[in-house]
Amino acid sequence: MAVNGLKLSVLWIRRTIVKFTWRLWGLVLIVVTVYIGIIGYIRLDSSQRLRKEFYKTWKNNYVVAVNQKQSLINTSDADHKVSTLSEAQGYGMLISVQASKLGLGGKHTFNKLYQYYMHHRIKSTQLMSWRQTRNNYGKWSNEQTSATDGDLMIAQSLFLASKKWPQKKYYANQLRLLLNDILKYETNQHTQVLTVGNWATPTSNSANLMRSSDVMPTAFEQFYKFSHNRQWLVIKTAMLNRLFQLSEKHKSGLVPDFAWVTQHSTSPAKSTRIPDKYANDYYYNACRVPMLLATSHDPLAQKTVKSMLHFFANHTTVTAGYTMRGKPLNDYQSASFSAPLLMATSWHRNQGYDSLFFHEQWIFAKAMTKHDYYNATLTMYALMFSSI
Repeated sequence: MAVNGLKLSVLWIRRTIVKFTWRLWGLVLIVVTVYIGIIGYIRLDSSQRLRKEFYKTWKNNYVVAVNQKQSLINTSDADHKVSTLSEAQGYGMLISVQASKLGLGGKHTFNKLYQYYMHHRIKSTQLMSWRQTRNNYGKWSNEQTSATDGDLMIAQSLFLASKKWPQKKYYANQLRLLLNDILKYETNQHTQVLTVGNWATPTSNSANLMRSSDVMPTAFEQFYKFSHNRQWLVIKTAMLNRLFQLSEKHKSGLVPDFAWVTQHSTSPAKSTRIPDKYANDYYYNACRVPMLLATSHDPLAQKTVKSMLHFFANHTTVTAGYTMRGKPLNDYQSASFSAPLLMATSWHRNQGYDSLFFHEQWIFAKAMTKHDYYNATLTMYALMFSSI
C-alpha cells in the first residue's frame, strides 16, 4: 500500500509539473504576444506622429495660397520670390492625397493644388507648364513647355484621388485627358520611351533623350489599370529595359540622370550634347530612382533597385552624387539622396539593407528648413510612402 501511495504521489507530482509547465509556456506566449503588439503599436503610433509633424511643417513652409481656390508648392529659396514647377505640384498632390489616406487631412490642400494645375495647363493641352515665377513686382511668367516627370506625378495623384474620393468624378475625367496627352505629346512612338517634355519632338535633337527618374513602373501599372490602354505596359517594359541596361553597364549598379536611348540600347548622355555637366552621373534626377522602383513587383524593377541598394549598403555614409563608377562627387550628405534610399529600403526589410535603412533615418533628426524645397519635399514624400 505504501509503495502504491508513493507511485500515486510521484504520478501526481509529474502531472502537476507538466500542467504547470504548459501554463507557464502559455503565460510566456501571452506576454510575448502582448509585447509584440505593444511594440508594433508604438512603432505605428511613432511613425504616424512623425508623419503628422513633418506634414504640418512642410505645408506651412511650402504650400502657398495664390487665392481662395488655388495653392502652389513654392520652390523658391528667397522670401520675396515665389516660383513653382510642375514637378513640385505633382509631389504636392501626391503627398496631400496620401496624407488624406493616412488620416492626416490633405483633402482641401489637394483640391487647391489641383485647381492651380488646372489653371496652368499649356494652351490646347492637359500638360502643365513646367515653371511659373512671380517677380518682385507681383508679375507672373509662365513657360509654355512641359516636363514629363511633373505630368506623370500629377497623373498618378489623380489616380489615387479617384480611388480615395470616387464621388469626385472630375478627378477621373481629368486623369483620362491627361494620360491621353502624355501619350500624344510626351512619348517617342518609335522607341516607346517617354521623352523629357513636349518640346522633345520627333524632329528635335532631344527626341531620344530619357530622364531616368521618368521610369515610374508603379504609376504605369496604375495608368493601365485605369485606362486599359496596353501602351502603358509597353512603355513600362521599354523604359525598365533601358534603365536595367544602364545599371548593368557598371559594377556600382547606378544609373545616370539622363541617357540616349534607341529601341534596343542606351548610351551615355554626355554634357557635350546637353547643357548639364552631371547628365551622366547619379545626381539630382537619378537619386529619385530607388524610391520610384521600390514599390513595383516587376522583376526587372526589383533587380535594378537591389543592385543600387547593394552599392549603397556597402557605404558607411551616402553623399550627394556619384559617378557611374561609384566615386563620390561631393563630401556632404543630402536628404535628396538619402530620403529615396530610406523609402526603398523600407520596402526591402530583412533583405540585407537594414543597416542602410537605419543610417538614412538621419533625415528625420534634422529640422525641416524653409528654403530647401527639394530636400524637404523628397523627405516628405519618402515618409508618406515608406513601409514603416
